[in-house]
Amino acid sequence: MRIHAVSPLFVGRSRELAALGDALSRAHAGIPATVLVGGEAGAGKTRLINEFTGRHAGDAMVLVGACLELGTEGLPFAPFTAVLRQLVRELGHDAVAALVPGGNARGLARLLPEFGEPGKDGAEARARLFEQVLGLLERLADERPVVLVVEDAHWADRSTRDLLTFLVRYQRTAARVLLVVTYRTDELHRTHPLRPLLAELGRIESVGRVELRRLTRKEAVALAVGMLEREPSAADMDLIYARSEGNPLFVEALLTESGAGEPLPESLRDLLLAAVERLPEETQELLRVASAGGQRIEHALLSAVAGLDDAALSRALRPAVAGNVLVVDGEGYAFRHALIREALHDDLLPGEHTRLHTRYAEALEHDLSILPAPRGAIELAHHWHSAHDSTWALVSAWHAAAAARKSTAYDEQLRMLSRVLELWDQVPDAAERIGADRLDVLRVTAVVAHLAGEFERGIAVSSAALDELARDPGLEADPVRAVMLLRQRGHTRYDLGRPGSLDDLRRAAELVPDDQPLLRGRVLESLARMLHGPATRAERAATARAAMEIGHTLGHAGLEAHAIIDLAWGLTDYSDMEPQLQAFAEARQIAARGEVFSALLRCAISESDALEGAGRHEQAAEVAREGIEQSLHYGLARTSGAFLSINLAEPLVSLGRWDEALQVIDHALDLAPPAPYAASLRGFTTDIALARGDHDRAARLLDSARRVLARGAHRDQHVLPHLRREVLALMCRGQLGEAVAAALRVMEGDDLINGPRYAWPVVTTFGRLVRMAVPASRLLDAITDDALSGDAGGAPGSGVAQGEALVEQALVLLRRLRALGRELRCEGLLQEAHRLTFIALTGPEKPWDEGVEPAAWQFAAWEQAVEAWAALRQPYAEAQCLLAAGQAALACGARQEAATRLARARTLARDLGVTPLLEQLDVLGRRARIGGSDEATDAQPLGLTARELEVLREVTNGRSNREIAEALVISIKTVSVHVSNILAKLGVATRGEAAATAHRLHLFD
Repeated sequence: MRIHAVSPLFVGRSRELAALGDALSRAHAGIPATVLVGGEAGAGKTRLINEFTGRHAGDAMVLVGACLELGTEGLPFAPFTAVLRQLVRELGHDAVAALVPGGNARGLARLLPEFGEPGKDGAEARARLFEQVLGLLERLADERPVVLVVEDAHWADRSTRDLLTFLVRYQRTAARVLLVVTYRTDELHRTHPLRPLLAELGRIESVGRVELRRLTRKEAVALAVGMLEREPSAADMDLIYARSEGNPLFVEALLTESGAGEPLPESLRDLLLAAVERLPEETQELLRVASAGGQRIEHALLSAVAGLDDAALSRALRPAVAGNVLVVDGEGYAFRHALIREALHDDLLPGEHTRLHTRYAEALEHDLSILPAPRGAIELAHHWHSAHDSTWALVSAWHAAAAARKSTAYDEQLRMLSRVLELWDQVPDAAERIGADRLDVLRVTAVVAHLAGEFERGIAVSSAALDELARDPGLEADPVRAVMLLRQRGHTRYDLGRPGSLDDLRRAAELVPDDQPLLRGRVLESLARMLHGPATRAERAATARAAMEIGHTLGHAGLEAHAIIDLAWGLTDYSDMEPQLQAFAEARQIAARGEVFSALLRCAISESDALEGAGRHEQAAEVAREGIEQSLHYGLARTSGAFLSINLAEPLVSLGRWDEALQVIDHALDLAPPAPYAASLRGFTTDIALARGDHDRAARLLDSARRVLARGAHRDQHVLPHLRREVLALMCRGQLGEAVAAALRVMEGDDLINGPRYAWPVVTTFGRLVRMAVPASRLLDAITDDALSGDAGGAPGSGVAQGEALVEQALVLLRRLRALGRELRCEGLLQEAHRLTFIALTGPEKPWDEGVEPAAWQFAAWEQAVEAWAALRQPYAEAQCLLAAGQAALACGARQEAATRLARARTLARDLGVTPLLEQLDVLGRRARIGGSDEATDAQPLGLTARELEVLREVTNGRSNREIAEALVISIKTVSVHVSNILAKLGVATRGEAAATAHRLHLFD
């Protein structure tokens, strides 16, 4: 006899309960704690939470809110609205308001209208809302511990995810708050927006994860015994377990619907509907009505849609509650499992579907206050859309977009605006109905797409609007809207690295009417922001100054602050940073006074970048880190936050804190930032991979960056580092001929002279390439040869051996490098360190004086480079220069000096995990019998025989097997055997890689 629809026994979850109990104990002790509870649909997440809060939470205050599924859309801040309503219901409005820090609860009106009229909109409002929610929880926890449960996070909208992240990251240490978040793992497809959030939160020390596994057969039997009060037959249990695969909900459903001698249902969907069909017909009809309202539905709304008074509604629903199809949820109802609602809703006939959603829409139209804002507006839009009423779907989506904007839910606002545009052609009088024409809607959509980080969408929308405007009535006939659209598209093109941004801004400046001073100021500021390089420096300064004056005159803090930042970049001098830093401080002060979040974040981006360019790595990292925290407050972690992550990763890489940098990069990439930002972040990962010898990973990363850069016109800060990495990757793989050819192409095709900050690392890398490609004796001759300053020369003639051709091409590269090095500006300590390294690599800027010993000069040159990098605290560059200084010391006969420098280089290289550099140090130590590895024997390097070393030398010079056989007077077959042995001993696959290893280890210098 079946007695219980749900087993009274809670089985198979003891470890999960213990994990939640441990987290609550930590919260009791004032240690921040969060638990992420995942499991497939029906795994028992809600049952676990109910068991924990009902029997194990002790005196803690339990607050529960769930994310609501509405079609394919979530509702902004739904779980926090539910929690706030619970608090108001339990404590009263005034008591809750008194707990809000500062006593001003108007910000909470964005979640619950009972708290009055919220202040002005914008990202600042979002930040205040987040702070007030956190402060309210912490004040509650002062009295007793608080357990905040957010259910069904797989349906969370972006705003809910952002607030959840904020609460996890920023609760104070002493606050006794436990956050529990549940989600469906089977909903998290590859592009699901919750995936990066889970990855991000999982890296925080205070966050634990619990995943509900499926039940074992033994546990499923225990579950069945609890439901049936007897053990089912082995045959029945085998069938049930095979069908359910251990999913607790499926086990319960199968047990409820199948008995002795009865066939199993054909599908879970039929099974779930069968549970409903056992209820009275009146209840079934009401459940079908409820299914169109979503997973959770308010009592008042269901009453209005069903046309039943409270008593009749309660009477009709009571069997559903008793049968565990529905559960009471605050002031409404929820289906026991979302799959039950989905099965009911999917089973509706087309006419029923349309009719029910129309009734919901009409009920909300009659009294929107049935639901809290903005949920009411968004649900209304959903129901009109599901009812296939194009007119009211469009109108309600427009109003829902406004409601989402008020709650700073940009992603939801963009979705609603997109729906308006999709329906526009189906509603002839759309403009009259919403009080805005299609161009207005397109313009607003372009702005919101940029705020939401959907840059490609923003460009497409603004371009469509401009095309329409150009056709009718023409740009000149409606200049204000034309200017606003051109400025918006220019901004987005600039951020995405697409061509045409300057053209858009210049055209906008031409069209601004004289009676629009603020618009003119904004256009001028945007134009100044996008002007780069020496050729436009004067125009940039004049344009920015004009914008600043307009902003100051009009009292517009945002315009004035942004223009000052533009002017600050004109003050860039890495040798004297104070004027620029003072300008950033002034802009920050003005922006803070006006609460202009965009200028505050831009200040952090600009200042951290400038500090890194000056070699002030620690300060740059600190400013960038603070900016990232700000971006989280303003809900812009995916855009401004990702850019600031670039500015944090760069100084961390410089400082040798590579593993920390990789964590920052991974965290930023989890947020799916715009493609150019992601490419820059992966660039630093590429640097680390190349240094550590992970060439395959570096190749994959470079291929990804190549595809991004091919799609737009990018600035030096993106292009030059990538070109340097391309050449460096070829060098690391031993493809020196290809590397030299690529370097020459860069020298010919890119204007390096006007971008010294990014040019110096390029020419330094190319200098190292020359040293790898040219034997030491030839290089010294070339540096001292008067012909070095002559014409760069062309390609070597035909008949020249492959190795000699490489040397000649490398010497052509050397000539061009030295010519560029004499002209390239050098500002600040960081560029000076590159310049000193470049000189040590390529020779003195002026001819040596008579009597100067080249070896002694080179040792002194490397010493200067070492000191420069050590002063900047850049361990990898220091270690590389220490290796070269050690070699130069040995050439001078200074063995003790060499040993000291090689030992220091080994320590740095070991700390960084740079195996290729450690290999070079080992080989040099063995050859010189100093330092290096623990071995100091007479054995040949890398276990090669004397003959194999001779063959390897010829391979390194680019000779074929036939040429080597002729040079060494041996057979071609013997050469082939030697080459095979060499490849095996070096652990490489190709002759090129073998040559690269020989160059890297300086075997023949």
